[in-house]
Amino acid sequence: VFPGIVIAYLLGASIVLGALVAGALTALAIGWVARDGRIREDAAIGIFFAAAFALGIVLISTQQTYQGDLAGFLIGNLQGVSVGDLLVSGVTAALLLAVLAALHKELLMVSFDRTFAAALGYPVYVLDLLLLLLLTVTIVVSIQAVGIILVLAMLITPAATARLLVDRFGPMVVLGAVIGAVVGLAGYYLSFHLGTASGASNVLLMTGVFLVAFVFSPRHGLLAHRLRYHPEHAASSPAFDPPAGHAHEVREGDVLASGRESSSSHR
Repeated sequence: VFPGIVIAYLLGASIVLGALVAGALTALAIGWVARDGRIREDAAIGIFFAAAFALGIVLISTQQTYQGDLAGFLIGNLQGVSVGDLLVSGVTAALLLAVLAALHKELLMVSFDRTFAAALGYPVYVLDLLLLLLLTVTIVVSIQAVGIILVLAMLITPAATARLLVDRFGPMVVLGAVIGAVVGLAGYYLSFHLGTASGASNVLLMTGVFLVAFVFSPRHGLLAHRLRYHPEHAASSPAFDPPAGHAHEVREGDVLASGRESSSSHR
């Protein structure tokens, strides 16, 4: 969306409209390149996101007098969000949630099994484009708060954190939204009292929450994984008299094999 913001700013047009147009064109390019499966969708997103961002930087570099004003769109300014911005964000969020609720089954099927969805007759390409366009709208309304650079972290990290805590898709979506909202509010107050950049503070706090979940999650955390596959490290083991080596489960076949080796040695 960055080239659209720069062009709209230089022309004196609506920045939101410029961002939406640029984001829509980028989403269409991503969907078109990744349509036949030769290029993965995440790779296409990385390619076109970097290219669009570079184009915006090139446009800024040609206009020396506007560099300071446009730099704010890169890192965001949460303190500068107005009541009107909050109303636009609220209405946009309601519309996005309505679309996601109406097409929940179709989007879920395409996201997890594209081949099966195509076999059932779902318009996979159209649903891909729709999801990319919804993501574009989300990025556009979030630019003022966290900026273009940091908005991806606030989109991905809460969902990744929720994935570590729950397994079902529905609760995962709700928990990801709750985590993002709570951390965003906490990050705002933290940045206000510390005098730091609000967007960067939100991202750093969100990353810290993710790392805590990554280590201490009851089901998918690092410690849970270690105790599950190495139970000898559990706290129930006597700390004052540790075993000489790792304890392994002895199977019946191992006992029989050991007995044969012992009898053959006596012979």
